[in-house]
Amino acid sequence: MQTKTHFLLVDFLKTFAALTIILHHLSSYGQIAEDARTVLPNVMAWLFNYGRYAVQIFLVMGGYLAAQSLLKQEKLRTVHAVLKVIINRYLRLFAPYVGALLLTIACAWVARFWVKDEFVGQSETLAQFLSHLFFLQGILGLDSISAGVWYVAIDWQLYAILALMLGIFPGLRSLIWMLAIFCVASLLYFNRLGTYENYFIYFMGPYGLGILAQLSKNDADPKVNRLARIFLGIVTVVIVLSSFQQIWMRNILALVVSLALIIWGDRSYQDHKHMKYHKLVNAILWSSRRSYCAFLLHFSFILLANTLYIAWGMDQRHDGMMAIALMLISVFMSWLAANYLYRWVEVPSRTLKLS
Repeated sequence: MQTKTHFLLVDFLKTFAALTIILHHLSSYGQIAEDARTVLPNVMAWLFNYGRYAVQIFLVMGGYLAAQSLLKQEKLRTVHAVLKVIINRYLRLFAPYVGALLLTIACAWVARFWVKDEFVGQSETLAQFLSHLFFLQGILGLDSISAGVWYVAIDWQLYAILALMLGIFPGLRSLIWMLAIFCVASLLYFNRLGTYENYFIYFMGPYGLGILAQLSKNDADPKVNRLARIFLGIVTVVIVLSSFQQIWMRNILALVVSLALIIWGDRSYQDHKHMKYHKLVNAILWSSRRSYCAFLLHFSFILLANTLYIAWGMDQRHDGMMAIALMLISVFMSWLAANYLYRWVEVPSRTLKLS
């Protein structure tokens, strides 16, 4: 019987980040968010103000896992090889992404009958939908169909840039030098200007920290490990020194996550149906596998929850407890629907790749 190795911290962080982003969006959109604040003002304020920082966890994890994946590839020394991994990454993201977009469009159409709120948006156009299919909506300045889909576009950009860098530079030590330059430039300049938020360079700081964390301990060459640790230390010093001028919590969080991955990221357990684990570990593994789908789907249920709340007239009573109940139901339905999107779309679509 085959087994697959999983890493507990990696699975936990994927689950935690996805859940936090879902709760952040629930605290941000619609009448249920406003009325829930009357019952849990401090919790809702925290989710609204700080929940978005979970994106930093996604970015560090993205760099860590992308480096792990790409370093296993055969040498990316030809244009064909680099293009193949970039296209395969696009295909890996594509099927569940499109399925979630179609569901969101349907839910938004229903919501517009009752919800008169800016977050529902105008009816989607063909140009808007096509731009989403090619991850161009942000670059073209078009409204997002769903909350969070911008991250899918950025994730693909960052993965593509890493693949290109591995193809261009003759060795990993050269890559680490350039990666450190990108990290520092992103953290100190590009990440502080909204002009660049639709481009990879805005997010290269935390993503690069994840790559350096992977290279600092999991490459076969001790010289690569040592150089990655040195530059990770340099980036750490840059973040600490820049904090004396202005504290950027997202940079500190990204650094903490990258250090945690270095220390605990390789603590593994085997996925085997006959092996017994604590129920919490099983729940983390189950959720981790479906976290991408839950992330894609949750906005549809935010739309539906707000629609039901207004259609039933509860917005007139400002029923905070019912608003919170609908939020919890939205979280539950996001993961339940994610289970089916994962099983019926994401897993079967993994066969769609260039060989």
